[in-house]
Order: sequence, then structure tokens, then C-alpha cells
Amino acid sequence: MIITKKQRRLRRAIKTREHIRQLGIARLSIHRTAQHMYAQVTASDGAKVIAAASTLQEKVREGLKGTGNVEAAKAVGRAIAERSKAAGVTKVAFDRAGFQFHGRVKALAEAAREAGLEF
Repeated sequence: MIITKKQRRLRRAIKTREHIRQLGIARLSIHRTAQHMYAQVTASDGAKVIAAASTLQEKVREGLKGTGNVEAAKAVGRAIAERSKAAGVTKVAFDRAGFQFHGRVKALAEAAREAGLEF
């Protein structure tokens, strides 16, 4: 059986999510596609979405040249940090969903940290 790139990524994600569940804090999970970036903060039990932001939203997309670049990822990082702080969550665990920590994923994480999220 041939294991695809997506299956390898999801296998890495499962390990991370199990560790985050043991920590028992809110989870900042991201998803990256070629055209968009998505981020959401979920409660520690995973039952409720506390805050969400993506490049599909008009407020996040304002002033951006494109939605699949580093600048768009930074905008999503700032937006998710502001929205989660408004909901009363400042400390989260970063779930990168098996994506490598570079490029757009790294830009989103650094922008969220600069805007006040702790992870």
C-alpha cells in the first residue's frame, strides 16, 4: 500500500493532537490550502469553537494582494489573536495539523504571538 503525502501529514497531526489533549488547554488549529489560510481556537475539550478567522472573511482580506501568501497568513494570525483575546483566551496550544513549521504556517504563528497569544 502506498502512503500518500496527505496521509503522512495526517499521521503527524494525530500525534500532536493527542499531546495537546493531555495538556488540557485551548487549541489553535490551522489549515493551509493553496489559496487560503484558516485558523480556529477550540475549547480544551474540543466541543466549542471560541474564535475563527480565515482569508475568506472580508475584514481579514482587506488590503491584501492575494489570499495564499505570507502576508495573508499574517493577517489571519493577527485576526485570530484579537478574536480569541476578546473571548477571554490568551494561552493556547498550536496545532499545525502536520504542516511543516515554515512559510505561511510560521508567519501565522509569529503574527498571533505578536498580537498577544501565548503558545
